[in-house]
Amino acid sequence: MKVLVTDPIADAGLDRLREAGYEVETAYDVEGDALLEAVSDANGLIVRSGTQVTAEVFEAAPDLVIVGRAGIGVDNIDIDAATEHGVIVANAPEGNVRAAAEHTVAMGFAAARSIPQAHARLKNGEWAKSDYLGNEVNGKTLGVVGLGRVGQEVAKKFHALGMDIVAYDPYIGQERAEQLGAELVEFDACLSRADFLTVHTPLTPETEGLISTEELETMGSGYLINCARGGVVDETALAEAVEAGVLDGAAVDVFADEPVSPDNPLLSVDNVVVTPHLGASTSAAQENVAVSTADQIVAALREEPVMNALNAPSVDESAFPRIRPYIELAETAGKIAAQLLDGRLGEVEVSYHGDIAAEDLELVTASALKGVFTPLEWQVNAVNAPQIAKERGIEVTESKSRQSEDFQSLVTVTVRNGDEEMTISGTLFAGDDPRIVRINGYRLDAIPHGQMLVARNYDKPGVIGFIGTVLGENDVNIAGMFNARRAKAGGEALTVYNLDDEVTEEVREKLLADDRIIDVDAITL
Repeated sequence: MKVLVTDPIADAGLDRLREAGYEVETAYDVEGDALLEAVSDANGLIVRSGTQVTAEVFEAAPDLVIVGRAGIGVDNIDIDAATEHGVIVANAPEGNVRAAAEHTVAMGFAAARSIPQAHARLKNGEWAKSDYLGNEVNGKTLGVVGLGRVGQEVAKKFHALGMDIVAYDPYIGQERAEQLGAELVEFDACLSRADFLTVHTPLTPETEGLISTEELETMGSGYLINCARGGVVDETALAEAVEAGVLDGAAVDVFADEPVSPDNPLLSVDNVVVTPHLGASTSAAQENVAVSTADQIVAALREEPVMNALNAPSVDESAFPRIRPYIELAETAGKIAAQLLDGRLGEVEVSYHGDIAAEDLELVTASALKGVFTPLEWQVNAVNAPQIAKERGIEVTESKSRQSEDFQSLVTVTVRNGDEEMTISGTLFAGDDPRIVRINGYRLDAIPHGQMLVARNYDKPGVIGFIGTVLGENDVNIAGMFNARRAKAGGEALTVYNLDDEVTEEVREKLLADDRIIDVDAITL
């Protein structure tokens, strides 16, 4: 398998990929047709902010499994297009958190104490001590817009320096904010109360230009720090606000267009401290991000969960060993259910009973959907299965119960077409041995494997012998058989056969010609 790297990352990440046995191709600064050609046979792609991963890129890369962003921001990646093509998008949010937070703190001090300006003048031979009267952070209020990983780390560091913390983030709970020593407030209150305002939001259509002239006037004074994403703060409005004295100063590490143009208005304002996107530029951060990204590429190519997937279900690393056997079990149950259901699929229900219900099962449910959709010959995987269900109007529900009458853990997949439904339940024996234990109420103990035949018949003498004879006459060998019936002899029964050979439609018709046979379905796993 080939991994294409189009932006420079630390050698530790490249080494990790090579050690895992993958071919690593570096093609820095490629774009346009050159990028499309380079990615055409790639199974993994690693980028930073320099590569635009558009829908056209996904169209050109039929074998692509994952795009790894060596960093946090993914605004250069079309995640909707990735999901549509079943490609995982993952970032490395932890690797540079500390570096970004420390740079944010440094930029705050640099702005408040005019460190770069005083440094430059002293280097030029000027002793300008009386020109710079700085501000202390102790006793001041820090406003944090976006209390994510970096925002939280910044809040903790400034809180330790004696600052009061107010924060705006509609996606975080009050309890977590209080743990950080922060008071959750509305957006305008965060701006108006802040002596220092630091921005830590991703760049999205909703956050682009989030802070402009009106918001800066709401601040009224103080310092604005943006070490998150360019474009969240209107650069022209910020330059004008500092120059006019609306704000005391600003510190900016990120820009809407990078590398920044020499005519960017922020570069000409003396009280604005600027750095060329250095937030994650420490040797430790670069190595951490590279290794983290490489590990996620390896996991995806090995068909293991990707811990920082942004468009696919993920699972905590410590929990993965507990749910791993159920991923395949749920997919298998889904495949069987879909092949046994007649008519158009309209609803899928995945339910969990017993000990397994205590786990985070989003990945298992996605795998069940993959199983349901695979026999329909849809291009599906655990990444795009939920989206495919939504696009096709298929209702998906998940339920959990810690109660289970017969099994320690039970996974059930039910598919419906309106009038009819098919329910398949499975469990694990001896820890990781998958078994199908119920099919539409019939209790059995079937091993799901390869070619299977599910026959529903009247429970009369000779029926199983007849089925065996027909299969034998057509060179279909029976590897195993599991029989069940709901009531007393003479009612209906269901038998599952494990086969070494495929059952043709001709063989199926021969079986159905017997009045004792109600239905016969050939299953391929």
